[in-house]
Amino acid sequence: MDLSGHPRVLLGHFPTPLEHLPRLSQFIGGPEIYVKRDDCTGLAFGGNKTRKLEFLIADALRQNATTIVAMGTVQSNLPPLAAAAACKLGLKCELILEHRVAIDDVDYLDSGNPFLNKLYGANTHFVSDGADATSTMESVADEVRHRGEVPYVIPRGGSTPVGALGYVECASELLAQAKHENLSFDYIVHATASAGTQSGLLVGLKAMHCNTPVIGIGVNASKSVQTQRVLDLARKTAQYLGMPGLVSRDDVIANCDYVGAGYGLVASDMNAALMQVARLEGLLLDPVYSGKCMAGLIDLTRKGFFAGARNILFIHTGGSPALFGYRNQLNVR
Repeated sequence: MDLSGHPRVLLGHFPTPLEHLPRLSQFIGGPEIYVKRDDCTGLAFGGNKTRKLEFLIADALRQNATTIVAMGTVQSNLPPLAAAAACKLGLKCELILEHRVAIDDVDYLDSGNPFLNKLYGANTHFVSDGADATSTMESVADEVRHRGEVPYVIPRGGSTPVGALGYVECASELLAQAKHENLSFDYIVHATASAGTQSGLLVGLKAMHCNTPVIGIGVNASKSVQTQRVLDLARKTAQYLGMPGLVSRDDVIANCDYVGAGYGLVASDMNAALMQVARLEGLLLDPVYSGKCMAGLIDLTRKGFFAGARNILFIHTGGSPALFGYRNQLNVR
């Protein structure tokens, strides 16, 4: 799909690799598992937010912004990637970090992504659980304006119609790779939360007349909430691209059976999946998103959900720095 009419800055290394995971496939005993390595996007430690930021930062520059204002949780991947992008483009960066996860050890608060935020020189504002983080973000943006600067606000996950263009583009990229490798995928599976990745993929695939089911494994919401979240953003993205009506409710598949005790909280099946993939394929997942998604993929395969399928594509959304923040929460032995 041609997105050349939409401003974009080059921040990542694309196309990201498409790799077969033969040992994991054999271990699970189902279809062949492939991974789209969006943990290798090149900015900072990589991840899906790089694709979104290419369009978001370009939009910020179009609006003559001088300061990026971004929001996420303490160990979120978006803040350090936004800070890295700001450094690369000579912009300032203000980060609002929500303490939504009840973990207070020093590794969680200072290691992993929070350390990267400091390394990139971002100005950080912490918001306690239950506080209105959106209001804080608006207040910080006002402070930036009062200094005579121009803020550009990026909400959780960078999940806006502009940010979702990153995964509209990714849909085109992965179809081209599959064609080159003479592959077809029966399902695409990835972690879903703020909905930008899943919405962009749906719009991109549908625009290219590809009906491969996209299964979002939810990490923080109920099925009804996540389905509506994805549908709303997909419709807004399609409208933004001049293709209203492209995505229907039937296109949105959100499986939220693997959220566990809640967002950012370690679950035993996630812990097992994370270690299995590391020791079978040398591939690092993260404990919040891709680890829970892989736990879901493994369990669904063993339950026969993918019976009859030949190939499944797992999109790795990144997040490995959070492993250091979760060192004391993970049962690595």
